[in-house]
This record gives sequence, structure tokens and C-alpha cells, in this order.
Amino acid sequence: MRRFPTWLAIAASALALSACQATNPESVISIERAQGSEGNIASLTQVIANNPNDAEAYNVRGSAYGRAGDFQKALKDFNTALQLNPNLYQAYANRALVYRGMGDLAAASNDYNKALQINPRYDVAYIGRGNMYREAGQSNNAFNDYNRAINLDTTDPRAYNNRGLIYQQRGQHQQAIEDFSRSISLSPSAPLPYNNRGLSYLALGDEENAFTDINKALQLDKNIAEAWVNQGLIYERRGETTKARNAYARAAQLDPKYQPAKDGLARVRG
Repeated sequence: MRRFPTWLAIAASALALSACQATNPESVISIERAQGSEGNIASLTQVIANNPNDAEAYNVRGSAYGRAGDFQKALKDFNTALQLNPNLYQAYANRALVYRGMGDLAAASNDYNKALQINPRYDVAYIGRGNMYREAGQSNNAFNDYNRAINLDTTDPRAYNNRGLIYQQRGQHQQAIEDFSRSISLSPSAPLPYNNRGLSYLALGDEENAFTDINKALQLDKNIAEAWVNQGLIYERRGETTKARNAYARAAQLDPKYQPAKDGLARVRG
């Protein structure tokens, strides 16, 4: 007879997935790729040609280069912007994002700190530095930075989503659900907060809301392997083996090395 995992085992398996979300599409230069298009960069280059001493123009083009993945050109533009205006705190925070993308966390930290020295109320820098701390496993420092941004009445959904992930890791699921819900209210089309909230509902034994949220995440983005596994876990608990197998198979197709997907397939294949 096939042995399905117990409810507690399912919840534990699902919550283990939250650790996989430390590297998040929103954590490193997560802005509209279209803004990094050749056409947009060309138009910004024309603006700079007409205004060669405009620090903000270099800052904007540097962001566009960053979104296009051209980090060296982005750095050059941010450096020029800061030479023209050493108090342009936005350029420090933007350059920090590029340094993070390049793996230079010390330089990124210095730039976030500089941005906050110039403007202690700049929520974007607190969120960016918090993300950097979280990726480095410094969850307490990350939590403090997200709190600072939230206390400044930020409308950036990342602050709530990422603080919610820390609450989730601490087992404080009701607080996590409240944060994920706030993130969703600020950005209803972002899929990850739905999946994250679903995990906390699952941990609290609220399968119905968990299933609704996980399906909503997949409706918004069908390429989230974790969400397919989470859906498979619920189907598996319900005894809907074929649906569970399909969900796990989809996750494995998206990420062949994703161990929870392989484990799920092994269980439902008997």
C-alpha cells in the first residue's frame, strides 16, 4: 500500500521551500526589461548628448543599462552621475543594485549606507540593503531594514513580502500572512506573495486558502516550480494521485534538479 506523508510532514515539506526563495526575481534589478531596451537606451543617450552635465540623466541611463544586464556601462554612468552630483542618493542605491548583481556585496553595502547617510528616509535603500542581508543569511538585519522601510510608510510591496518570509521562517505564520496580504494589496499581479501566503496557510492547516493562493500564483506565472510542488502536495494529501503526479512533473520539467519535485514524483509513482 502506498504511504502518503502525514499532514505535518506535508506542511514541513512545503515550508522548507521558502528557503529556496532567498534569490528572488525582485531582489536584483527587478524592473521592466523593456526599460533596458536598445531603443530606450538610445533615447536616453540623446538626452545626455543634449544635457552632458545632467546627473539624473546618467542615473536613469545607468538604470537602463543595469536592466539590460550591461553592468559595466551601468557602473560608468552611475560613477559619472555621482561625480556631477555627489548627493544623488538614488544613484548610490542604483549602483548598489549593480554591485549586488556582480556579487560585490561589500561595495553594495557601502553604497546603500551612503544613500542612507544622505537621505535617512529613503525606503528603497532600506529594502535593497535588507534584501542583501537576507541573501547573506543575516535575517535579523534584514528584518530591521524592512521594518524601517515599513515605518516610513513605504508603498513598495517587496518590504512586506520579504518581511513576511522572515516571519514565515520564524514560524510566525499569522504575521507572515498579514505581510503577504499587504504585499498583494500593493501589487495584485505579483505571483510570489500568493505562493508565500499559501505556504503559511498550509502550515496553519488552512488547506482551502492555501490551495486558492497557490493556484492564483500559478495563474499569474506558470513557471514557478515551488508553486507546482505545493499544489502537488495538496493533491497528494487529498489522494488525487494523477493530479499530484502532473504537478510534480511540471515542477521537475521547469527545474530538473529541484529535489522536492523529484521526491514528490517518487512518492506518487509508488
